Amino acid sequence: MRLRRLLVPALMTVVMLAVLLGLGMWQVQRLAWKTAILAQIDAAEQAAPVPLGAAPDAFAKVTVSGRLRPDLAARYGAEVRDLPAGAIPGAQLVVPLERTGAAPLLVDLGWVPEHGPPPALPTGDSVGITGYVRPAEHPGPFAATDDTAGRRFYTLDPAAIGAALGLPSVAPFTLVALGPPQAAPDAPIPAEHLPRPANNHLQYAITWFGLAAALVAVFVIYARKVLAA
Repeated sequence: MRLRRLLVPALMTVVMLAVLLGLGMWQVQRLAWKTAILAQIDAAEQAAPVPLGAAPDAFAKVTVSGRLRPDLAARYGAEVRDLPAGAIPGAQLVVPLERTGAAPLLVDLGWVPEHGPPPALPTGDSVGITGYVRPAEHPGPFAATDDTAGRRFYTLDPAAIGAALGLPSVAPFTLVALGPPQAAPDAPIPAEHLPRPANNHLQYAITWFGLAAALVAVFVIYARKVLAA
């Protein structure tokens, strides 16, 4: 009778233990995957930029030249930054770059305040930009709605932004400009580093394995009480 009383709890414990261990192993695999990505990003940031090709790798550091079209500028996202003047709302300034023999490329030139004078942008037919390749985004079910008429976007989808700007075709990725902090008071503030996704998978793995160990301890304590009764 005592062993029968342990049968159902034992089966439930085995099932739950398998789930917890599976989740822990999955996080270990994710840890290795994320560590490799971060190492790749570190290597790309330390390496010299290469000329932009037709199909660059995601987050590759590249250089490209062309003519910026500030008349087709758009804004992406919304971000408040703490500046010497205080907390200032703003967004990323996205401007098409016309290239010889290739489709226009959307360039995220950096953060600009929501209000103020028009940002100062380089001019000429051969403006050089160094940045990293950012893959296209696609709106999720909870994404904010883009204001195409106002050229304000919350999903960095080059095809959708290009169409709203009247460009029939654009490169299927965005170039995020890299550079030192703001060179002029009214210039966009570019990204200083390549993005680095959070790597919390070790903590998650420890949590799942810890819960598995706690589950085994609870069952052992319960089994001892049942067998001693």
